[in-house]
Amino acid sequence: MNNTLIVYYSLFQNTANLALEIAIQTGGTIRELIPDKNYSFDYNTAAKEVRNQISRGFCPKLISGSEPIDDYQTIFIGSPNWFKTLAPPVMSFLRQHDFTGKTIIPFCTHGGGGFCQIESNIAIECSKSIMLLGIAVNGTVSSEEVAKWLEKIGYPF
Repeated sequence: MNNTLIVYYSLFQNTANLALEIAIQTGGTIRELIPDKNYSFDYNTAAKEVRNQISRGFCPKLISGSEPIDDYQTIFIGSPNWFKTLAPPVMSFLRQHDFTGKTIIPFCTHGGGGFCQIESNIAIECSKSIMLLGIAVNGTVSSEEVAKWLEKIGYPF
């Protein structure tokens, strides 16, 4: 069994596409985080909902994706960059698990802001793990870009 897990949340499929490319290239198991209440598909309405949740530190209940991670040693964690930080469903996942001794590799999609605070937020929640250099993708992901990044971080280990 491959001990690599790719966990992600995606509203508009950008992060899902990146997660899928990582899964294809690593052979890892892919797991989508699904909150109990969906965000609006209207961008402006969703932005208001998310901004409110982030400002309150809200972590939604997950109806899918929070299954145990015990069998995985390497975990890629993906989120869109929402207001310079993680999407609340990703924070829910991080707070539900113990990442002690695991290798954590962040990835995100963004509209020009890069990682902002995403890597540092993951590092805080996964303080007893080994964290490697992540990838932040603006726009469409290319398989070549992911391959170069995986080579740069030395995957597979």
